[in-house]
Amino acid sequence: MNLHTLKPAEGSTHRDGKRLGRGNSSGKGGTSTKGNKGAQSRAGYNQRRGSEGGQMPLHRRLPKRGFKNINRIDYKVLNIGQIDDLATRYELQEISPESLYVTGLLNRTDLIKILGRGELKTKLTFKVNAASETAKKAIEAAGGTLEIVI
Repeated sequence: MNLHTLKPAEGSTHRDGKRLGRGNSSGKGGTSTKGNKGAQSRAGYNQRRGSEGGQMPLHRRLPKRGFKNINRIDYKVLNIGQIDDLATRYELQEISPESLYVTGLLNRTDLIKILGRGELKTKLTFKVNAASETAKKAIEAAGGTLEIVI
């Protein structure tokens, strides 16, 4: 072993990262490889969302349209004809949010409204959140019962 062949242990040393902003002669002075001076080169700089660099942003160029009613109740709508098919396919005796959730047709929080299009041939028990007048008549005509659950 000679002094000129000595080397540090593997992994004990590492090359330092770039020394930024240490004068023009370093090759990385001035802008410190950030590209420009000012706010964009500072830490914590954040451009506004949707900014288009002086051009009017898209969200300000487009007009506002309509509104969203916060009191709207959003029902999952099922027609009498669809329910008749579902009852035969899944062998249901009761149409309720729980029974339809178990079959995988609705989410747990969905509200159900029954509409009167179609024909009901089987006698069923309904526990739903809303129903139209024609649906009520069709259910009673088929011998079923309807209970409005809130």
